[in-house]
Amino acid sequence: METRELPVEVITHILNFLPIPDRKEASLVNQSWYFAAQDSLRQEDSIFYNIPVTSASLGTIKSLSRRRVCSIQITNLDGSSISREVISYVADYLSPHLRHLCLRGSSITEACFEELLFACPSLTALDLSGCNSLFMPGTLLSKEQAFLRAQKALGNLQDLNLSSVRYLSDLTFNRLTGCAHQLAKLSLARCHVTFEFDAYHGSRDYNSSALLSFRNLLRFLAERAGIMKALDLSGTGISSQAMKSLVQVENLRLQEMVLQGCRNLSDEAVSVLCQHQPQLATLDLSGCFELTNRAILALCSRLQELRCLRLGKLPRVTDAGFQGVSHLRHLQSLDVSECNLVSSSELVKALGSIEGQFQLVSLNVAFCSLLRDSSVISLAGALRRSLRVLDLSSCTSITNRSVQAISTHLLNLTILRLAWCKELTDWGLLGVEQPREAHDRSREKDAGLKFSRNFGNMGFFLPPPQDLEQDTSILVDLTKREDEQKHRASLNALSHLQELDLTACGKLTDMSIAKVIRFPELRRLSLSLVPNITDTSLTAVARHCPSLEHLSLSHCVNLTDRGFVEAASALHRLQHLILSGCNQLTPQTLKAVSQECRQLKNLDISMCSGISMPDVELLQSRLLLQTNIHSRFVGGADLSVTL
Repeated sequence: METRELPVEVITHILNFLPIPDRKEASLVNQSWYFAAQDSLRQEDSIFYNIPVTSASLGTIKSLSRRRVCSIQITNLDGSSISREVISYVADYLSPHLRHLCLRGSSITEACFEELLFACPSLTALDLSGCNSLFMPGTLLSKEQAFLRAQKALGNLQDLNLSSVRYLSDLTFNRLTGCAHQLAKLSLARCHVTFEFDAYHGSRDYNSSALLSFRNLLRFLAERAGIMKALDLSGTGISSQAMKSLVQVENLRLQEMVLQGCRNLSDEAVSVLCQHQPQLATLDLSGCFELTNRAILALCSRLQELRCLRLGKLPRVTDAGFQGVSHLRHLQSLDVSECNLVSSSELVKALGSIEGQFQLVSLNVAFCSLLRDSSVISLAGALRRSLRVLDLSSCTSITNRSVQAISTHLLNLTILRLAWCKELTDWGLLGVEQPREAHDRSREKDAGLKFSRNFGNMGFFLPPPQDLEQDTSILVDLTKREDEQKHRASLNALSHLQELDLTACGKLTDMSIAKVIRFPELRRLSLSLVPNITDTSLTAVARHCPSLEHLSLSHCVNLTDRGFVEAASALHRLQHLILSGCNQLTPQTLKAVSQECRQLKNLDISMCSGISMPDVELLQSRLLLQTNIHSRFVGGADLSVTL
């Protein structure tokens, strides 16, 4: 379920108008309305509310208490008085119903943490990632009374995130986990765990006050083997020998294991992992650079319950490693991004052999430079019923044929990423076969650009033609022969799209963008580094994509104030707007954005030469919400001098 962050001022304003129904009265007045209200309350459990440490948050916390909010993240916590006040308000008004508490990256003090923790009797998930100040003294829950109260508060805790905590030791780890007897999911990603050197190896009684030892972790897993289901050791430097010991802990039956960036793992260690943990449903080996085809063959043959497999950044893996992928009948998500030697040919063969039985929902083949149109066409046909997410970013060899196959078969896609696929043209997005005249002139243009430096003035090549949108002879001829052209599905057929990335698809122009980007559910769109689009595309996108929340248009140098003045009124939901390097924009654009885009949280106007720092300060004063404005090198600052 996607988490959504709501600005505190908006939450407060809305909640003041929402009555809290009396359940008994509601059921008597209208039973159907009552059940609808209950469904709404259940859906609210999945919403994560972001509460920044500001005085404005205090009123919001009071309002949220009437909604029985279950999930919150408190940001910017430190030792200040306002932080203590926010903690006190959360403890007083929200704590009884809290189940998910995130304090990621906070500089919270031990006293404030204990005050908040003891007031939350129903916690099931606690995120303390990056809370180094909390663990630095090494005294967390060291007092017996505090430990006993923490046991009551964490009695239902199932998910504990301690990633990126530098000062975690055996003692603090044991005290914290000793309060959570139902713990099933643990993250120690990027923590300093001593796998190789342990001065007290063989001692069962000694717990270090300075380091977290692998010996201590093994003891914890042995004690909790029956209930532990998920473990994240990403970036910890776990050795192959340590991995073999871990996966062989008696009665340990993990369902999820994340080992991202564990560079010391060998094929043999992965093979032992597969042998002793065959029930794994999620496995992440991204960035384990030493792994080869042997490791991939082992997991394909033994982990037949896998549903999510991430194998990104494995430079030694080739297509041969995926010869057994047909055994993974339950696989729903596959990531082979940045595997430079993978062309997906074996995946295509597997899908062809068991067509209809492979229910892949998400496929990431970004940066796989060997991927060709033929593979994409085959994958699109085989996964037409199931695929929802497809990432083809930087697959530089794919052309319009791939886009047209996607538009024809993958009608259920919600996320499509085609960034840096530089061969895509307007014709591919429109679903129209490229006219021969346009194709020939395009080749002449490429040839002219390639050799113009040496031969451009010698008459060997024709001058580059005008843009397609200005070449009236081609457009007139295309209209006359419309019935003769072979029309395919346009990108607009993907009516369920919520995210589309066309970054650096430099051959695209208004001719396709203005006509095709019409998705009522689209939330994220990137057209950065598409230099040929103009205000025509901007206004069309704003008009036909009413759900847009994140719009990236950096270095679209032909966009002007006129386009934003017209488009801003249709972008009421916009929260993130990236305009860096749009040099024709002036304060007029900032005024339009500040007046119409009331939910804006992030605005990037870096390197906009037509905007000055006084303009940025004026914009900040106009915005109602706390908007983060990136304004590096505005006003045409000389980068070489500034740096």
